[in-house]
Amino acid sequence: MEISFKIVSVSVLVCCMLCSYVVESNNINVDYYTNQQEMIGVQPLSKISMHELRLGIHAEASIKATTRLLGLKGESSQWINVKFKHPHPTADDWVAVFSPAIFNASTYVPTMGNPARLSPMLVSAHVNTGNGSLRFRLIDQRYDFAFALFSGGLAKPKLIATSNKISFANPKAPLYPRLALGKSWDEMTVTWTSDYDINEAVPFVQWGLQGEEQVRSPAGTLTFTQTSMCGPPARTIGWREPGFFHTSFLKNLWPNLKYTYKLGHKLMDGAYVWSNNYSFTAPPYPGQNSLQRIIIFGDTGKAERDGSNDYQNYQPGSLNTTDTLTKDLGNYDIVFHIGDLSYANGFLSQWDQFTEMIEPIASAVPYMVASGNHERDWPNSGSFYNTADSGGECGVPAETMFYVPPENRANYWYSVDYGMFRFCIGDSEHDWREGTEQYKFIEKCFATTDRQKQPWLIFATHRVLGYSSNDWYAQQGSFEEPMGRSSLQQLWQKYRVDIAYYGHVHSYERTCLIYENICVSSETSHFSGLWNGTIHVVVGGGGSHLSSFSSLKTKWSLYQDYDFGFVKMTALNHTSLLFEYKNSRDGNVYDSFTITREYMDVLACTVGSCAATTLAG
Repeated sequence: MEISFKIVSVSVLVCCMLCSYVVESNNINVDYYTNQQEMIGVQPLSKISMHELRLGIHAEASIKATTRLLGLKGESSQWINVKFKHPHPTADDWVAVFSPAIFNASTYVPTMGNPARLSPMLVSAHVNTGNGSLRFRLIDQRYDFAFALFSGGLAKPKLIATSNKISFANPKAPLYPRLALGKSWDEMTVTWTSDYDINEAVPFVQWGLQGEEQVRSPAGTLTFTQTSMCGPPARTIGWREPGFFHTSFLKNLWPNLKYTYKLGHKLMDGAYVWSNNYSFTAPPYPGQNSLQRIIIFGDTGKAERDGSNDYQNYQPGSLNTTDTLTKDLGNYDIVFHIGDLSYANGFLSQWDQFTEMIEPIASAVPYMVASGNHERDWPNSGSFYNTADSGGECGVPAETMFYVPPENRANYWYSVDYGMFRFCIGDSEHDWREGTEQYKFIEKCFATTDRQKQPWLIFATHRVLGYSSNDWYAQQGSFEEPMGRSSLQQLWQKYRVDIAYYGHVHSYERTCLIYENICVSSETSHFSGLWNGTIHVVVGGGGSHLSSFSSLKTKWSLYQDYDFGFVKMTALNHTSLLFEYKNSRDGNVYDSFTITREYMDVLACTVGSCAATTLAG
């Protein structure tokens, strides 16, 4: 029997439930959101009018999941078949899955406020026959699931049939570990998600050198509440209990050695609950002369492996990026995801989906993140931009679920030493201008770098504070955020920053060595000799819908790619660096350059990089 669905993304919340998926089968016709809609944080699924829901249970209609209990072998995800039957199918039929599974659509009342329109986006599906089967992939998200068959489209949804409940065997299990560097070079942190509060179980990590005795390190526990959210949908229809987040600090690591670890919870009755086994390699000593490989990208989001859609469908490349990096896991050492992580935009279930998607990477190498507009921005919440891009999250989920080593977690700027690299990570969603707290941090981060030991000085932040040929920036006549590089460029020049990275624009672009709009070198692929300018790179093609370039041609833009991809930097030693831009589809290199530089080349004065002197004596 042929089944054809036309969808544009979906998810429904009923009685504080998340509607995670709207389904598609053989044919897909997706209308992606425009750049402008994405920039203002519009939730496509907010157009599902659940407050208009009518009950139309049909005695001859049915929907049934063929498997009731998942994860019997400890799996955190599982594929299941869902069979449905509808005696009077229409072009407006659609299917969704709900979690938790218990709901009463006739008595639905939002718990925080009463928005005029309730969750999700345009799903118009039609079933050519009244019988069919769909295949779904569910992940462990702490609660049970149920499927529902609807007619009436999104504007006038009518509930036709509901399925049996589906559950994971251990919905409280410790899952989705996320490694990050600590405040010291010899410290690794591991954060994970579970449904065990501290009054139920004691969290810890059991770890040690591979093949040697294992020790246990305690973990702290955090969560956040609905009242922690700044506004809708995070505070209303997008809310879902997030579970608990545990962080343990693994200290006194031996450089470059391999460690194994697993997550544990000791229950109050003395029993233990364990995760799978994982491993990581300890960071190199700062300044250590060894092969060091870095991955950088931004703006990923998440997508569904079963072909279904939830919340929004403008992240088509996220699985390509994740899968390509997973396949190449043994060939890099650390990842920097510079903002716009999950694109949950106030629908909290998306964070589980995102952490599950990146688990193969984040459980094996440090996964360092930066704050983006879709994590932080909300009017009158302290963000520099007064937009609603975070969907009411105002940074709380990201700051709780991902560890980074700043002095103040609410200010997401920090520094990281990794072997021959010093990374200064900015928070473009807070003020960075001269005289601000962040500006002082950035200067201190640059100024305290010992370039003899750490010759490769990198700046990264989410929004473009440097150069981009994105058409929106070009229309503003700026090629940057307003006030972007006006004060920062003097720091880049003074402290001889090698490369500055940005996301936000969903494409790839590389500039020449540049200072104040002028290319200071004619080289394009190999840079040697004295340092004389910073290379600016936009690498926001991690998976979200692509951003167009302007037709204007600038002298400083050397390479542009309207595609999904990421950057890999390889420090071969203290004097040689290899830069590669790779496409997410195939992992092949599409742009590259090398830098060869001696220590004295970094110290030498160029325009704006040394203080003025006189011969007065």
